[in-house]
Amino acid sequence: MHLFLDYNLTMNRDNIILLLVGFFAIIFFWGCSEYNGIIKQDENVKNAWGNVQTQYQRRADLIPALIRTVQEAGKNEKGILESVTKARAGITEAKEDINNAKTPADLERANAKISSAFTLAVEAYPKVTSTEAYLKLQDEMPGTENRIGQVRSDYNKAVRDYNVSVRTFPGSIVAGFGGFTVKDEFKAEGGSEKAPDYDKAWDKGKE
Repeated sequence: MHLFLDYNLTMNRDNIILLLVGFFAIIFFWGCSEYNGIIKQDENVKNAWGNVQTQYQRRADLIPALIRTVQEAGKNEKGILESVTKARAGITEAKEDINNAKTPADLERANAKISSAFTLAVEAYPKVTSTEAYLKLQDEMPGTENRIGQVRSDYNKAVRDYNVSVRTFPGSIVAGFGGFTVKDEFKAEGGSEKAPDYDKAWDKGKE
């Protein structure tokens, strides 16, 4: 009888240990799966962010073509050369800001510098608006804005998927342990989805 009781106690202990091991194994593998999922979404956000920066850089690279056109057209006029110098400095600073940007707000501040440099260059020499190089740039701008709009949309989608994972249970538990935090999207109310008003700048430059 005692042997039977001892055997049952041993079996119960072993079963409890097995159950505990199984439980913690399930928790461990579930945690790994959740963590890897968040890592994948985080990488998707980083990739989408890189695409946004690339398109902002492309926009910034288009403006120097205009600046060179203005410089060539007015190379003997001091006022124009001064404006060109300021515009170039603005573009250089904007490019650095784009590379160092961490949030959509950072990119929008860089974009404002690009738009300012663009306007400064156009206003420096109104006749540039009729040159072949300028007209070619004018044709390229809408396509650039469309690409920027698309990559911003892709970025927002990646951020939304990521944010859902790190904010909802049980992923929020893993996110907390892993140090994952909510990321910012581009906000329409902040004006980020509005392309710079290049037409206004062109028209102003012709005045």
